[in-house]
Amino acid sequence: MSLSLVTVFEWSGTLTGLAGAALLAANRHWSGWGFAAFLVSNVFWMIFALMTHAYGLALMQVGFLLTSIVGLFRWLLLPPALKSRAK
Repeated sequence: MSLSLVTVFEWSGTLTGLAGAALLAANRHWSGWGFAAFLVSNVFWMIFALMTHAYGLALMQVGFLLTSIVGLFRWLLLPPALKSRAK
């Protein structure tokens, strides 16, 4: 059995998206890494969508990619910067 590249991107997007959701649902100090998983998932889904000509899905993933970037900034990049300023 051989996997097509399209299938690899589809399942990679699925698994990294589920991992991102699980990390955020845990609501712990490391949950912000869920946005990193979502970002990777968004890229996989965009590639999958372009390969299968699902342009609506590709556009939706661009929007989700932007929210993933905002989440990464707010959860992972901003808190350490605020802590360093408080010292």
